[in-house]
Amino acid sequence: MTDMMARRERLRVGGAAMTIMTIMTIMTTITVIIGSACSSGTTTTSADEAAAIPVTVATVAMADMADTFEAGGIVQARTTATIMARILAPVRSVRVAPGDRVRAGQVLIVLDGADLAARARSARAAAQGAAQAAAAAVSAQHAADAGLVLARATHQRIAGLHDKRSATAQELDDATGALRAAEARAAGAAAQAQAAASGVDSALAAGDAADTTASFAVITAPFDGTVTEKMVEPGNMAVPGTPLIRLEDTRGFRLDVRVDESRSGQIALGAIVPVSLDSGPNGETAVSGTVAAISRAVDADARAFLVEITLPELATLRSGMFGRAHLGGQTRRVLTVPAGALVQRGQMTSVFVVERGIARVRLVDVRGTEVLAGLSEGEAVIVVPPPTVTDGRRVSAGGR
Repeated sequence: MTDMMARRERLRVGGAAMTIMTIMTIMTTITVIIGSACSSGTTTTSADEAAAIPVTVATVAMADMADTFEAGGIVQARTTATIMARILAPVRSVRVAPGDRVRAGQVLIVLDGADLAARARSARAAAQGAAQAAAAAVSAQHAADAGLVLARATHQRIAGLHDKRSATAQELDDATGALRAAEARAAGAAAQAQAAASGVDSALAAGDAADTTASFAVITAPFDGTVTEKMVEPGNMAVPGTPLIRLEDTRGFRLDVRVDESRSGQIALGAIVPVSLDSGPNGETAVSGTVAAISRAVDADARAFLVEITLPELATLRSGMFGRAHLGGQTRRVLTVPAGALVQRGQMTSVFVVERGIARVRLVDVRGTEVLAGLSEGEAVIVVPPPTVTDGRRVSAGGR
């Protein structure tokens, strides 16, 4: 019995020993595998560090930079017209609507001008009557001239006979009186003909004036453009000075901005300025404009002056759009970094600085390309860093 119990104890101890040895063997195998893997990874990393990545670098340097400021304004058509009536008359028809494209001379509005047309016809008839009266006056002048020629010939003949004692003094006096009367009649006929000619000119001018006034009943477009607003309907009374239609030439637009008077010396005619135009849901449209006009007068209330900036032709431009002009200010000396060196990740901006052949990530504070903090003059930064460049990687720098 005692021997049996001893054998069981030996078996139990031997099994436990075998179990412990098995566990130790498995752990040793796992350790070897892990060590091999670690050794393999270490070797790969060392190889990557040994292979320098070629990059392009630039030096952070001081440069002259002009301060810029924004001035907001409204887009306007270069040519805008507010169409008004020149006569008091009812509106018969309106032939356009907002958004319509019109050509110069196209009929926009027709007014009731029946009375004006009648006056024009009356003026034309008066001009014809004056022309006929002038023709009669010319005929009378011709008759008077003929009578004058006869009176002169008779006077000359009687005077010759009187000198020869063949005609009496009375006959000479009668011939002289007839000559003077013929001269008066000729002069009067000439004056009447001249007055008749002046009457014709006056009648023709009155007829032209009547025709012109009658033409005011038909309102036409002064230039090619687009109807932007209609303020009248058929049946309304058109009153001189009251807007009826607004028309603008959409072939050219400008941005009107107001600039503080203290910056008057910083803006020059003909300068090219960047302009940002609001495009609604699509964001902003960036264009280049030209300073076309600078107001000489300063607004006394706002202490600002008007600057007109000519915009390029764009199909998306509309009057009333909001835009911002980025105008140049004073020039100053600042520390700059190439734009291609900036790496933007969310709200953080960083650069890769090359230090002894190693790329180091450096957080920077910039405004555009101006360095506010994080870099010093003379430091080398990587321009357009490749995706493989990370903090601590070895790089092979080439200048730019």
